[in-house]
Amino acid sequence: MITIIILLCTENLKSILFGFSASVLLTLPLAMFLPEVYLFTSLFLFSAGISVFLVKKNAIVMLIGIELMLNAANLNLVGFNQLYAAQANGQAFSLFVIVVAAAEAAVALAIILKVYQYYNTAEPDDINEIKEQ
Repeated sequence: MITIIILLCTENLKSILFGFSASVLLTLPLAMFLPEVYLFTSLFLFSAGISVFLVKKNAIVMLIGIELMLNAANLNLVGFNQLYAAQANGQAFSLFVIVVAAAEAAVALAIILKVYQYYNTAEPDDINEIKEQ
């Protein structure tokens, strides 16, 4: 059984959000969560990803922010799929997004390595012009 541990600040907030007591929440199966829980978690992940992408200067850390945003989209698709359980469209799209994210990570890391070999930096702000040798 897939379980999730939710660490929230107060007992009242747990009962308001989920309608369960804290002891039940610690071993709650993943399928029993309301779709709103998936959507709020997805919102948090997407916000964290976009803030990492906009604030950080290192290209690899920016790539991690993009991956967080893609994972938030996957979680959003799975959450909406729970509303229409007869169709598995959300899960199929999630698998497609996972494949695209893996390909994107491989290509982006290859580009970052080539740029690092040429410019000796992994920060996009330091690469402002094309140098000729």
